[in-house]
Amino acid sequence: MAFDLEEYLRTAFRDKLRLPTVPTRDGAALPPSARLPLKRREVAEVERALQSQREEFRQRMERLAQRRRQLGRREEELRDVVLKFDAFLKVPGRGPGPGPAVGAPADSVPAPQASAARRERALRRGDEERARAAGQGAEVARLRRELEGLLRRRERLARRLRSLRGFGDYLRSVLAGMGQFQDIPAMLAHFGALAGARAALAQQAEAGQEQLAQGRARLRRYREEAGSKLLRTNDELTRLRARLEDARRDVLQGESHWARVQSTATQKTLLLGQIKLAVLNLFQLATARLEVPTDVALEDTEAQLDTVLLCMQDLAAISAELLPRQPGTCPPRLPVATSINPLRHGGARVPPSQE
Repeated sequence: MAFDLEEYLRTAFRDKLRLPTVPTRDGAALPPSARLPLKRREVAEVERALQSQREEFRQRMERLAQRRRQLGRREEELRDVVLKFDAFLKVPGRGPGPGPAVGAPADSVPAPQASAARRERALRRGDEERARAAGQGAEVARLRRELEGLLRRRERLARRLRSLRGFGDYLRSVLAGMGQFQDIPAMLAHFGALAGARAALAQQAEAGQEQLAQGRARLRRYREEAGSKLLRTNDELTRLRARLEDARRDVLQGESHWARVQSTATQKTLLLGQIKLAVLNLFQLATARLEVPTDVALEDTEAQLDTVLLCMQDLAAISAELLPRQPGTCPPRLPVATSINPLRHGGARVPPSQE
């Protein structure tokens, strides 16, 4: 029976004397005002479980006290039996029972040895009972410590409930003012859904911020690359502008040279025109005086000049024939005509040097 009590206490106080696990929610996602009904519900459940455990513990303590009283009475009875047995052993020539008579066989167990064995068994049984009682006392002390811990936890939860009572009143006033939800848990569930959506949006915003930071980094690298390219382009543009200035100076020099060439050409053209006019006048005078056929074009200045030269040669030849030659003088030499046909007009004779 003592063994059954020990097993009962060991299993009962280990498995049953425990508070039920209260389902908890993520407190970090809810504000203190939202956690108040949850804590109040948890405190109520803990209070009910603690009350039931206290009643069960009281009943078990009563049974344990009754068992201890029984063990005490049993120990007193065993002590009385041991004392009586000791007194019986002190009487010479008597045993605890009918025992063998005087003159019994030699192989039978003597009465003092049998009484000593029974006494030893009784003492060992008493030690075992006292050890069991001590173990039960230790278990009772442990259960009392657990009860004290549960009471302290209850006191802490009660203090926290009193501190959060204002939030509960606030939630009830909000629920009454809104009129959208049936009770506070429904409102808290809706608020939890909103908090989850807000957390998801915050996570998306954080991801967007990371993408924005990456985009800014890429933009900064692109600006640096574009700046370096722009510097190289500016250097190239500066070199091209320098080359353009050199080309412009060369163009200005070429234009000035071309202007001088054009001016010189204009002067030469003007001089050539004057020469052509002079040759034409001489040609017209010569042909008019000498009656030379004028079958030469007006633009053929070379032919006109040849005609004038031929006329001058004819006149020089005629003058040489008519005037006597003075000794020591040579007739003037005229330039040779460029025309290959000798000129014949008015019966005048062409000089032999021109034939």
